[in-house]
Amino acid sequence: MTARTPRMPMIPDAEMTEAQKAAVKDIVSGPRGHLVGPFIPLLRSPDFMTRLQKTGEYLRFNSALEPRRSEMVILMTARLWTQAFEWHHHRPIAEKAGLAAGVIDAIAEGRRPAKMAADEAVIYDFIDELSRARSVSDATYKRAVEAFGERGVIDMIGIHGYYSLLAMVLNVSRAPLPEGAKPGIDPLP
Repeated sequence: MTARTPRMPMIPDAEMTEAQKAAVKDIVSGPRGHLVGPFIPLLRSPDFMTRLQKTGEYLRFNSALEPRRSEMVILMTARLWTQAFEWHHHRPIAEKAGLAAGVIDAIAEGRRPAKMAADEAVIYDFIDELSRARSVSDATYKRAVEAFGERGVIDMIGIHGYYSLLAMVLNVSRAPLPEGAKPGIDPLP
């Protein structure tokens, strides 16, 4: 099996269980509007998918972090996991939310952006430290709480964790990019 052959492609409608059909209906009727990316392999566990996508719905659409901030966390997570689908899907959302191209490009290249807003520097340092050290220092924590409040810090951790889980699902299932799409990020050396 090559890296490009999906391990868990879309299940044909005729082969879906009632639970899978209900899970598809639930996600399609929500703010996402369609079934893509990680939700195709997750459909193998429809109860888990339904619960997980409700968590994701909160984190993506209703968290304490405004979209520019949450999309920065998502792009950093996609970069960490070298997850091309997440990157492809969220880069345009991040751009539309106001995240500067220079910040996005630096994250894609695996380096700290040279120029970013103060709140973006807090996000970068928090997610970078959490990813590398598996925790954060008191100073990093304090800066994050001062910038986003305790709810914002918890939501930031939640976004990073949720998109890490989706990245693992996408990587293991070898979920493909949409037809004709380019990865947008390359593996880091």
